[in-house]
Amino acid sequence: MFEAIRGLIAWTPLGLPAFLFVITVVVFFHELGHFLVARWCGVKVDVFSVGFGKEIFGWNDRRGTRWKVSWLPIGGYVKFAGDASAASTPDHRAAERMSPAEREHTLLYKPVWQRAAVAAAGPLANFLLAILLFTGLIYYNGHTVLAPVVGHVVEGSAAEAAGIKAGDRVTAIDGTAITDFEQMPQIIAVSGGKNLKLELLRDGKSISVQVTPRATRMRDALGDMGTNMVIGVQPSRTAPITTEYYSLPGAVGAATAETWNIMATTVKGIAQMVRGYGSADQFRGPVGIAKMTRQVAVFGFMALLQLVAVLSVSIGLANLFPIPLLDGGHLLYYACEAVLGRPLGERAQDVGFRLGLVLVLGLVLLTTWNDLARLNLF
Repeated sequence: MFEAIRGLIAWTPLGLPAFLFVITVVVFFHELGHFLVARWCGVKVDVFSVGFGKEIFGWNDRRGTRWKVSWLPIGGYVKFAGDASAASTPDHRAAERMSPAEREHTLLYKPVWQRAAVAAAGPLANFLLAILLFTGLIYYNGHTVLAPVVGHVVEGSAAEAAGIKAGDRVTAIDGTAITDFEQMPQIIAVSGGKNLKLELLRDGKSISVQVTPRATRMRDALGDMGTNMVIGVQPSRTAPITTEYYSLPGAVGAATAETWNIMATTVKGIAQMVRGYGSADQFRGPVGIAKMTRQVAVFGFMALLQLVAVLSVSIGLANLFPIPLLDGGHLLYYACEAVLGRPLGERAQDVGFRLGLVLVLGLVLLTTWNDLARLNLF
């Protein structure tokens, strides 16, 4: 316990402002997406909140929206006129008491396509933020490429069993061309332990080998323990390192590809966990993100912006999952309404939101458990 207290004290000077910056930027842009599209559709917005709980400070704009910052900085919400809660659950009884003019400005009485657009706008804003940040970082810094040359093969590893040797250059994995060593762990991590075909260049000759990744407990780039699929190779210290620079359009294209790659890798990773080939200990909650922001902030503001971009993609994607209470759950309800020609019954929606709440709370508990385990608190 004393170690934890000392760690918290050491984390606070740099970690607290870094965490607040990262979370505030990601949440603000997510909610701003909902807000702007809602305003465009003529919906009245009652509250725009960064954070949950009691208000720390705030103000009202000329259209009556209360902008506020609340004391629990792990999320945020936009509350529309006619909503019963911050989760955008409609208040049908309150809506019935409204005048026809007031109903025109509630989300509940808007066409289904407008309600769907408002729900999707938050995640899309996160993706756009990520592309914007990645574009700036790539345009300013370029992209560093480490030649995919094997420098060391871990004894007893899957790579050794497959016959991979130091000095081999990996040219492709399962048909995907490899030009950067960093591509390899990304592909292997979401392989689910299935056989991979590696194309190698050895002494000027092309050969291919079959290798089966193994789940291994190891430290990640930030020093945290976790279970990952690996084959047991390390890069060569003498491999060429080059920096590729991009024009502005090229940087936009590379940023878009990077955003898509994070989304695809995340979905594949979750699919492997569901199938039992991956470990859930890689999920991070608020505590883990707070720790990570401190670790990243040490490397400077550019590294922190990189983290903002990555988290923005992750949060945008997570909100698209078809779980009631999240944006994806609202989109699921709207899709059902579009097919049926009428909204789902209040009872069905209420049950869905309750189940969604259970799932979200379960995920919070899981990620918090993982975070505390990394801190060695039990």
